[in-house]
Amino acid sequence: MIRDIFFPTMEEVAADWGLEVDLNESNKEVHLYAAGEYRSTVICRSMENPGTIVGFKIGRALVDELDILTKVKAEQAWRKIIARLRQTEDGLVNGVSVTTTPEGFKFVYDQFVKQVRERPELASLYGLVQASTYENAKNLPADYISSLRASYPPQLIEAYIRGRFTNLTSGSVYPNFDRRLNHTDDQIRPGDVLHVGMDFNVMKMAAILFVVRDGLPHAVAELTEVRDTPTMAQMLKDRYQAKGHELVVYPDASGKNTSSKNASESDLSILRQAGLMVQASTQNPAVRDRVNAVNALILNDMGVRRLKVNTRTCPVYTEALEQQPLDTHGEPDKKTGHDHPNDAGGYFLVHHWPIARPTATVSSLRA
Repeated sequence: MIRDIFFPTMEEVAADWGLEVDLNESNKEVHLYAAGEYRSTVICRSMENPGTIVGFKIGRALVDELDILTKVKAEQAWRKIIARLRQTEDGLVNGVSVTTTPEGFKFVYDQFVKQVRERPELASLYGLVQASTYENAKNLPADYISSLRASYPPQLIEAYIRGRFTNLTSGSVYPNFDRRLNHTDDQIRPGDVLHVGMDFNVMKMAAILFVVRDGLPHAVAELTEVRDTPTMAQMLKDRYQAKGHELVVYPDASGKNTSSKNASESDLSILRQAGLMVQASTQNPAVRDRVNAVNALILNDMGVRRLKVNTRTCPVYTEALEQQPLDTHGEPDKKTGHDHPNDAGGYFLVHHWPIARPTATVSSLRA
């Protein structure tokens, strides 16, 4: 990101402001000059490994997307960063600015809201600006906000568009699923292409079969509690491929490493050898991204339910969507067994309807 995004942006901004830049890619530094006179250096570091934020001193820091990290890692990075603020210059006031999307009640909330509330004397050291995307609408494409509202579930709109701290981790994994409002009577029709989300687990393999109607997913059949991958492949061939249906499988990406049947033969190889088309990513999406994608399909911020489930032909999937809870860490609970059908369906859904973080080019204004 430093190489592909930050460096080119710095060159563009420097040119706009009449500055020259010297990019040191090996050290991830940008040196700024005005009319040949050295002015400043920007040092870039990743927070993914807080231990690397050492060995330099700075006057000011800008921390981007701090809340994407876990609380523990964010706190480690924060302590490393403030320890670097040792630069001394006449008129320089050392400080840190944080720009982030609120990811629930995590580190930024604790540091800038809760801590200040509990210790009012800190109010002079911490400031908080919660900006809504609506306030920046004039710098965005006309359909930017409406397209996000159509793609995001309500709780993410509160965080990503309105800039509010919202509880994203309590209760059930899919809180807005409703077996009546998300129901469809749709069934498999002759000639339908069947999209199969699949989760690998010995004796508990799950496959959720979808059709796409008017560009939207309908879950119309399920195979659950299946013994292993060869059994699942044979069932799909016998029940659907033999009747002329094209099958496209969207599996757990970890299936390329181990097999539910034989450690020497991957699950994906078994599916391909059975004549099934496999759409496999190199790695699984982040659990949070998959859950958000499914929740956005269940109910978006405009009140539209795009994911439909035939609750009669998919009773296990329906129950899983209704009942899977979050654990004490805010992650989907895996003790109840509801994770298998939900994971299976999610692999297909996130493949075609992923959640993309809001990004846009914002115009800079200068006096």
